[in-house]
Amino acid sequence: MRAIFVKTPGGPEQLELRDTPDPTPSAHEVLIEVRATALNRADLLQRRGLYPPPPGDSEILGLECSGVVTLIGRDVSGVRVGDEVMALLGSGGYAERVCVHERLVLPIPECLSFETAAAVPEAFLTAHEALITAAELAPGERVLIHAAASGVGSAAVQIARELGAQVIATARGASKLAALARLGVHRAIDASSGSFAEDVKRVAPEGVDVVLDFVGAPYAEQNQAVLGVGGRWVVVGLLGGTRASVDLGTLLRKRQTLAGIVMRTRPLPEKAAIVRAFRRDLWPWVADGRIAPIVDTVFALAEAARAHERMETNANIGKIVLRVGDPVIRPGRRGGESGQFRL
Repeated sequence: MRAIFVKTPGGPEQLELRDTPDPTPSAHEVLIEVRATALNRADLLQRRGLYPPPPGDSEILGLECSGVVTLIGRDVSGVRVGDEVMALLGSGGYAERVCVHERLVLPIPECLSFETAAAVPEAFLTAHEALITAAELAPGERVLIHAAASGVGSAAVQIARELGAQVIATARGASKLAALARLGVHRAIDASSGSFAEDVKRVAPEGVDVVLDFVGAPYAEQNQAVLGVGGRWVVVGLLGGTRASVDLGTLLRKRQTLAGIVMRTRPLPEKAAIVRAFRRDLWPWVADGRIAPIVDTVFALAEAARAHERMETNANIGKIVLRVGDPVIRPGRRGGESGQFRL
């Protein structure tokens, strides 16, 4: 098979497409003929040599994929050959074939194309874990979502909206703010200056109930300033840095909670539980199209370097997808030709 490898840690030019042996599924794994995969910030870090795959996982990039099951391990019971699926991966998605444990596989609903389905697992499972499991966001509460035009951010916006929360979102640039308005946020705030607290306080004078943070250190003090009594602050990413100042007195006085989540390094039982919870809580919304990935751009697998360049400029709104092989139209799929939820 062909797959994208990193020649040596560095920039996008270090990505190359080359031949490698096909993987072989173990007893509880399935082999997927990959139709598409999607980019994540972790891929950029791994390419630079800063975020190696978990022990035992492939060095091939890619944390999610969609495709068709072509082979199953001897003890697999819940997945069949021929099933069209999407999957959460530890690595290996930038390839023509990948093996994954059957408990990390989800069926593709008819409303999604392969390209759109590939953008679901990492973004929507992370958003579900952050908003519902960690933050316990409830209808009527106010949530502040940073980097809301990103893949995970736009997924979180949709989930919070459908839960009945009031969504305040930050992004940088007019096109991203307009996209968030079309997604139904209550207020979209331009964070280009790095300042957002005063704008949030005008919308929510008593503070927000939940902050979903992808930025980290530069936003920490403002996050705590806008977090209300009993507020939950969930850190999902550290785009701006890792060292921050937190007022522990305020944390105690306002009974605030600070939590962090990560997906890739979680053990299999925890990842499987996350997949089950997502399917239990949100699957009907995915199946009927109420929530769907925002697909920014689709590149061919051989164009992985161009895809990385686009993500590194922060130009994308939603997910960047790599198509593996020729375009495939799924029989019976509803919606337009691409199957993408476009803004």
